[in-house]
Amino acid sequence: MTNVQTGVREVGLYINGEYIKASNGATFEVKNPATQEVIARVSEATKEDVDRACTIARDAFENGPWRTMTVAERCAKLRRMAEIILERKEEIARLDATDVGKPFHSAVQHEVPRAANNIKFFADFMEQQGGEVYPMGEEYLNYTRYEPVGVAALITPWNVPFMLTTWKLGPCLAAGNTAVIKPAEMTPLSVSLLGEIAKEAGIPDGVVNVVHGLGGVVGTALTTHPKVDLVSFTGSTATGKRIMKNGADTLKKVSFELGGKAANIVFEDANLDKAIPVSIHAAFMNSGQICLAGSRILVQRTILEEFLERFKKAAMELKVGDPQNVDTKMGPVVSEEHYKKVTSYLEIAKEENATLICGGKRPDLPEYLQNGYYLEPTVYLTENPKSRICQEEIFGPVVTIIPFDSEEEALRIANDTDYGLNGVVWTENLQRAHRISHSVRAGTIWVNCWFVRDLRAPFGGFKKSGVGREGGHHSLEFFTEAKNICIALK
Repeated sequence: MTNVQTGVREVGLYINGEYIKASNGATFEVKNPATQEVIARVSEATKEDVDRACTIARDAFENGPWRTMTVAERCAKLRRMAEIILERKEEIARLDATDVGKPFHSAVQHEVPRAANNIKFFADFMEQQGGEVYPMGEEYLNYTRYEPVGVAALITPWNVPFMLTTWKLGPCLAAGNTAVIKPAEMTPLSVSLLGEIAKEAGIPDGVVNVVHGLGGVVGTALTTHPKVDLVSFTGSTATGKRIMKNGADTLKKVSFELGGKAANIVFEDANLDKAIPVSIHAAFMNSGQICLAGSRILVQRTILEEFLERFKKAAMELKVGDPQNVDTKMGPVVSEEHYKKVTSYLEIAKEENATLICGGKRPDLPEYLQNGYYLEPTVYLTENPKSRICQEEIFGPVVTIIPFDSEEEALRIANDTDYGLNGVVWTENLQRAHRISHSVRAGTIWVNCWFVRDLRAPFGGFKKSGVGREGGHHSLEFFTEAKNICIALK
C-alpha cells in the first residue's frame, strides 16, 4: 500500500495470507535509482519472522489442501493467477521501473507477460505429466509417482525480480509445494504483490509467503531452516556457495543459476545488419544488469574495423534517461553500491590499457535525474582476454570487444573463463555454427539470435554458473520426488 501523504509505499511481510509488520517493527528504505528518492519502507524480517513463515508453509504443506487437491484444480488456480498478473501488468511494470530502474515499456511489454506465461506454462505442463510403468513379467508391476517435496525457499535477484520469481514459483506450486519467497532487498516491490495475487486466485493461505530483508539475516535463516526442503536461487556465484554450505547440514536440494560472462562470437561471414542491433541489446538491456549479457564480444579481425564503427554508433544512439519515459532504452544501475562497483572497472580498464571506444562517463541528463546512478553505454577494445574486464562479471553497461583471427582462437578465448551460462554465435556457415555450439562450454548457445527462450528447454550453467537445470520437466524433477511402487501380482 502507498501512504498518500508521502507517496512512500509501506510494504509488509506476507505470511499466512496477510501482510504484517516485522516482529520488532524494523523497516528498511528502498530508493529510486534514477533520483535517489525514497519510494518504500519495507518491513525487515527477523529470524523469528522467517521461522514463522517456514512453520506456516510447512503446516500448509502437511495439513492443508494444496498438496492433495487434484492436479486439475491446482492448475486452474495457477491459470487464474496468470490472468491476474496480466490484469495488473501496468502496476507491476511500474514498480519494477521504479525500484530497479529498468525502462517501463520493456517491463510492461515483455517481462510481465513472460511472468504470467511462466505461471500458465507450468500449470499446463503439469497437467500433461504422468508416471512410468515397469512390468516384471507376470509376478510384479512397478510404477512411479511424482510427489511434491515440501517447503521451497525461492531466493530471487534484483535485476529481473518479478519475472524470475514466477519462473521458480510456477513449477513449485504446480507440483504441489508451498513456498517462502525472499526477494532482493533492493527491489522487493513487485514481488511483494505475489502473495495477494495468489490469494485472489484462490490459492490457500500459507502456500505463498514473502519475507524481506538482508541475505545475511533472512537468507541465512531461510537456507538453514530445518522445515525448508529445497532452495532455488538466482544470483551471484559467491552467494550460491554460501547457500550450499548453509543447506548442507539439512541436506536441502538446491538449484542455482549464478553468474555469467558470455562470449558473443562474431565471425567474418556474420550478417552485421542483424548482429549489431542484437549485440547492442545483449550488451545493454537492463543497463547490462543481466546474467545472460553478451559482455565479451569476440570479433574476427577481418571485420573488426567495420564492426567497431557500427557498434559504437549504435551504442551512442541509445536513449539513456528516465525509466518511466516511453522512449528510454537504458536507465540507471540499481544502487549507489552497485554504481561504485561498475564504475570501478573504468579505472581497472585504464590500468589494463584497454582502449575506450565510447562512453565511460555520466550522460548529460535533466536536473531531476542528476542524482541517479547513470553511466553511458561503455565499450572497450582490448587484445588481452585475460584482463579483469574480460574475466570478471561487471554486471553493468560495460562491454569488451576482443579481436580474434581463427576459429580455434575464438573457442580458446570463449572457454577461458570461470563461467559457462550462455554464449552467442554469429555466422552464416551452418557447419561452423554447429561446431562452435558444440565446443563452447555453456548451458545455452544462441546462433544468430539472443535471449530466445522455450520454457520446455533446459536452462542452467556449466562451471561456476550454476547447479542443476530448470525448464520443462527439469523444473518438475527438482520440485518433485520420484516414488517407485512395486506391486506383487501373485
